[in-house]
Amino acid sequence: MIEFTIPGVPVGKGRPKFSTINGHAVAYTPTKTANYETLVKLAYQQQCGGKMYDKDRQLRAEIMAYFPVPKSDSKVKREGKLSGKIRHTKKPDSDNIAKCVLDALNGIAYHDDSQICELLVRKYYSDQPRAEVTIHEIVPHDMFG
Repeated sequence: MIEFTIPGVPVGKGRPKFSTINGHAVAYTPTKTANYETLVKLAYQQQCGGKMYDKDRQLRAEIMAYFPVPKSDSKVKREGKLSGKIRHTKKPDSDNIAKCVLDALNGIAYHDDSQICELLVRKYYSDQPRAEVTIHEIVPHDMFG
């Protein structure tokens, strides 16, 4: 099992940006996304070393994303958010958070994110914004037996 924490506010995968260079359209990753993907890689390498799942492994990924409570919230609302009664329902979307994290781990935690057969993303509030990532192998079972 691989477990690690990405410090800071979780970021969703941004849409590619386009520009023209010498009359040709060129797509590039937005800076915020590229910076967060670099942070994901760095956190993974520092906390998990060189562990990498083999190509033929079926994997499950769980991402717990924790966002800061807005300073403008009342005491009651803040308590509701920190206790988990009020969940994070704003941007970034869960699927974009997963896309950013899983793309960053391509080639370093596993060969390709197509190996992820199960995915769970949860969004909460916390005084310590972060993303907690767990990846583990799915033990195959006989569906027809």
